[in-house]
Amino acid sequence: MKGLILSGGTGTRLRPLTHTSNKHLIPLANKPMIFYAIETLREAGITDIGIIVGHTLQRVQEIKDAVGDGSRFGIKATYIEQDAARGLAHAVGVAKDFLTTNNPDKKFVVYLGDNILCGGIKKYVDYFSTNDTNGLLLLKEVQKPERFGVVEINNGKIVSLVEKPKNPTSNLALVGIYLFNNSIFDSISKLKPSWRNEYEITDAIQGLVDSGKKISYEIVDAPWWKDPGDREGIIEANRLLLHDLVPFNRGTIEEGANIIGPVGIDEHTIIKKGSSIRGPVIIGKNSVIGENSYIGPYTSIGDNCVIENTEIESSVLIGDSKINCGQRIIDSLIGKNVTIVSAANSLPKACQIFVGENSFIAL
Repeated sequence: MKGLILSGGTGTRLRPLTHTSNKHLIPLANKPMIFYAIETLREAGITDIGIIVGHTLQRVQEIKDAVGDGSRFGIKATYIEQDAARGLAHAVGVAKDFLTTNNPDKKFVVYLGDNILCGGIKKYVDYFSTNDTNGLLLLKEVQKPERFGVVEINNGKIVSLVEKPKNPTSNLALVGIYLFNNSIFDSISKLKPSWRNEYEITDAIQGLVDSGKKISYEIVDAPWWKDPGDREGIIEANRLLLHDLVPFNRGTIEEGANIIGPVGIDEHTIIKKGSSIRGPVIIGKNSVIGENSYIGPYTSIGDNCVIENTEIESSVLIGDSKINCGQRIIDSLIGKNVTIVSAANSLPKACQIFVGENSFIAL
């Protein structure tokens, strides 16, 4: 069985970060988002993986630089270019040759590169590989189904699928991980663009249902599933992943620094005396946490960061940033090469910050 990871989207809900970088490379617990998709497929026994990339040279090269040939993950990576963001079904159709060549049973997994499912997908892959079904959909009950592809079920059978409906008929959302055989390609070939001017995967699956093909489903029992497509989603996914952090220390903790709970400190990072870190927290390489700094729970600090006289809690710092603002930063997503300093003396106040690369903020 082969795998296909979709990473060609433009990430409009994460602008300005995604003006200059691919959203699938935004780190969660200091690991690029797409790495979780690769590892999930590998753990399910799928090692021949295609990666759909965008058509702009910068975005394509970013993904290639991050993943390489896949060997360090124990997989073989093949890059497939999508000429424009024309929808999920279009992306699957573009990958037809890859997915059907040297794939005897013509079965494959389509995995949205910004999806994280706790517990993985091995049991679903095993079921699909041994059962006579044209597709297997993973579903989960959600509170805001209008944000997702929604499936309606009647008497144990799928009857309808709608992408981001204004008036959902159920609260069962498509998780963003699909298992198909090659019958999906005939359905894709008959599609017309939706009201969003995209070729919707929900329409392609509906075509299979309407033609009498057997489409199975599983309501996943995983503790959580996230598709972190906006700031709130990134911060929440980061929290969930950090919850299971196994502490480690490859850096230097000076005497007089206060470390509480699970904390991960990478190479050449220094935790200065007079600083306090309360886990779960992960800190990347070549960073410095200076005096009078507090890094609170559920925070990820990337590589090459310097933090002084600042409190940071429940936030993601992507890296290469300097913060010395004398204030408390919470629930924030901060891009690369950001400088945040204090413009005036004042008592600490909580701030909420969402900024892109190469920014400067004076508070």
